[in-house]
Amino acid sequence: MAKTETGKVENKIAIPRTKSGSSSSDIDSPCYLHALSPQTLLLATDSGALHTYDLRVPYSTVSPRPESTYHPHDDYVSSLTPLPPSATSTSGFSKQWVTTGGTTLAVTDLRKGIVARSEDQEEELISSAYMGGLPSSGTSVGEKIIVGCGSGVITLWEKGVWDDQDERIYVSRGPGGGESLESMAVVPDDLGVGKVVAVGQADGLVSLVRIGPNKVVTRVRHDEVEGVVAIGFDVEGRMVSGGGQTVKVWHPTDEVNGKRGNPMMYGSSDDSDDDDDSDEENETRRKRKKRKRGKGKDRSGGQHVIALEGID
Repeated sequence: MAKTETGKVENKIAIPRTKSGSSSSDIDSPCYLHALSPQTLLLATDSGALHTYDLRVPYSTVSPRPESTYHPHDDYVSSLTPLPPSATSTSGFSKQWVTTGGTTLAVTDLRKGIVARSEDQEEELISSAYMGGLPSSGTSVGEKIIVGCGSGVITLWEKGVWDDQDERIYVSRGPGGGESLESMAVVPDDLGVGKVVAVGQADGLVSLVRIGPNKVVTRVRHDEVEGVVAIGFDVEGRMVSGGGQTVKVWHPTDEVNGKRGNPMMYGSSDDSDDDDDSDEENETRRKRKKRKRGKGKDRSGGQHVIALEGID
């Protein structure tokens, strides 16, 4: 959708309805949106439909017609991760993507449709990310899809082998199961910290997990109550986390272990002890109504985080 110089909308796409009729209750609400390329838009809806749109074609608001529609899962799409273009690609844009929904993972091709679907994993798959450039030997090799689960576990999937996961990393533990892993983003390679993924949890923590050794290397707290629903990195290597009414921009510490700008220590590592909290303390934290108000400092007093609060 674009605007002209006069501010008028140049083009817009209407969401297909779940059934015929004019009632607003029939609208199949969108749950996930991803721009695969400048020409292709992917739109997933609550019913589990995944629509592809060619943005070069104008659409009618009366009779919207996607280029194609797929149903990769029995539930709504919880995450979507594009796979890198092949070596023979002439456009340089991805033509395949991985989705998670309910308890399955699926791979869809822009031209061929759904090309693979995993076995039932018997746990909810919530978030995902792609990581390439892993060593050619060892436990985690080549290219992986990293999936965050509702049980607090990361599962690793070898690219091209989509039937089942091949490794598990326990990020969050608890008597009744760990906190769900709501969001994730791969730490940029230019930061020189190795293969690390940042994982936003439902309890407000962000865990940084090193792939290969497959372990949590540090944790920071985004919020005392709200979960981390979005996480990413800006062009300067700062980590950005969002959840509730707060967005935080995390600055790498000036110097850690003799290296400048090491993002492994965003904020304080004091939060790493949170897994040892008692059940009563965890329950108290979840029920707490007063949100922690960030003052631009981490727990160690360093100026490592900017907090933007009260976002509507």
